[in-house]
Amino acid sequence: MKNWCTEFEGSVLKISCFAFFSLSKSLFDIVNKIHQMTNSGKLGSTVKQSSLVTSSAGSAKTAQEKPFDAMNNIVANLLLNLTSSARFEGSLNMDLNEISMNLVPFPRLHYLVSSLTPLYTLADVNVPSRRLDQMFSDAFSRDHQLIQADPKHSLYLACALLLRGNVQVSDLRRNIERLKPSLHFVSWNQEGWKTGLCSVPPVGHSHSLLALANNTCVKPTFIELKEKFMKLYKKKAHLHHYLHIEGMEQSCFSEAISSLSDLIEEYNELDATKDGPRTDPSRLKIAV
Repeated sequence: MKNWCTEFEGSVLKISCFAFFSLSKSLFDIVNKIHQMTNSGKLGSTVKQSSLVTSSAGSAKTAQEKPFDAMNNIVANLLLNLTSSARFEGSLNMDLNEISMNLVPFPRLHYLVSSLTPLYTLADVNVPSRRLDQMFSDAFSRDHQLIQADPKHSLYLACALLLRGNVQVSDLRRNIERLKPSLHFVSWNQEGWKTGLCSVPPVGHSHSLLALANNTCVKPTFIELKEKFMKLYKKKAHLHHYLHIEGMEQSCFSEAISSLSDLIEEYNELDATKDGPRTDPSRLKIAV
């Protein structure tokens, strides 16, 4: 039964719900924003017929009515950037194992916030190339996050930048130094940057940037998730779907709620150090 509880607590309450609940809301907003901008001509872009941004494979429905293809396309582009180092050559390729090794200082605080620029469907929208410096700024702006969060005003534990295209290491370092004063890093990891350079650009663009941040901005998502869950749990809604399974008991839900509350408290302790003294009680507590 303990194994059942552990698996339930990790996958249902924290990982699956976190990804779907927060990612889908943000992607829906992004697709709607792109749809509005392409229709108004603000992007200065050319949208191909039957584009995933404006329609769905011959369907008359707009992205606002059925945005799932465009949302999936953005996620696919994220995965293409994430795995580019394993598929193409580069001067500073990053192995996928290095992401968890460098971005997760504490095992429980392993939820990464991703941002991608450009966001537009690469094969379907022809947009003017973004200046490299502007792409770095976009990657840390709220509008380009793939979950509803604002990492720039929260505390960073670590950050990874994965670039594709003809980008020099000097350009990468220059932009990191430019952005560092506006970002809040934990005092014991001020240089917590991991970088990757892949020489092959994405289709339709000269370069692209994927940023992965271990940031306390995920805390409001967990708080909202817990509140929504508790409203259902107090009414015992849907409990019967789980309790009829052998080995599942109601105590599993209590343990999962307790674990999620502890996770939120750890993020609270880290946030408390952002503007306070340069001591990190959460780090000392976890290290003990």
